[in-house]
Amino acid sequence: MSDPEIPESHPRYESLLTRHRIEDGVEKGITSQQGLIAQGRGEAFDYLLGEETIPSADEAARAAAAELLLAEHPVLSVNGNVAALVPGEIVELAETTGADIEVNLFNRTPERIEAIADQLREHGATEVKGLTADERIPGLDHERAKVDADGIYAADVVLVPLEDGDRAAALAEMGKTEIVVDLNPLSRSAKAADVPIVDNVIRAVPKMTEHARELQDASTAELESIVEAFDPEAALASAERQIRDGSPE
Repeated sequence: MSDPEIPESHPRYESLLTRHRIEDGVEKGITSQQGLIAQGRGEAFDYLLGEETIPSADEAARAAAAELLLAEHPVLSVNGNVAALVPGEIVELAETTGADIEVNLFNRTPERIEAIADQLREHGATEVKGLTADERIPGLDHERAKVDADGIYAADVVLVPLEDGDRAAALAEMGKTEIVVDLNPLSRSAKAADVPIVDNVIRAVPKMTEHARELQDASTAELESIVEAFDPEAALASAERQIRDGSPE
């Protein structure tokens, strides 16, 4: 995937780069056209957040890293927007935490599944789940219910960036620990999450990897204390204050 010649000094550099990657994803059959709308909605929230990782989001990324390191079977769920925006970063996070990667789509077609799997392989993934789809998440009647039996269905911790609220609720009902990346602190997904990260996925995924590397030698007790100290409701409230008042405090 090639990026356009946008000077880094441009005040909208990251935003323009992100838009280009989503457009490129649509052209490659990775991202659905609805993904363009979702990206625009997220960008509006990011603008209100100051287009930066606020302290509560960084704390959430650290708690997420601890959850992934503690997990027996962590899985990183990938949709079209995630595959277009952070394919290499997802692979890096998976390698750092020992997680599986699984493609899961609302607008699911064999062609899109293969295109996303190829995109992830091109960025270093050695195994991509989601192609078998031999199990279903209970309570869902659409294509996102389709998961691999040895992937998301069997996972104890699932990272679900840019998630649909109904699947987030259904995964929670299954008893899974959910890490959600969502720029809207009022979304159903963020509220359903054990660890809601209110941040742009292009910042959140590398942040999780950074924290996971720092915590790789931490004891189980230390990781558990990080998870226990994290307050999801406080994190969401902090993000909402940032959006409403321009300050997380």
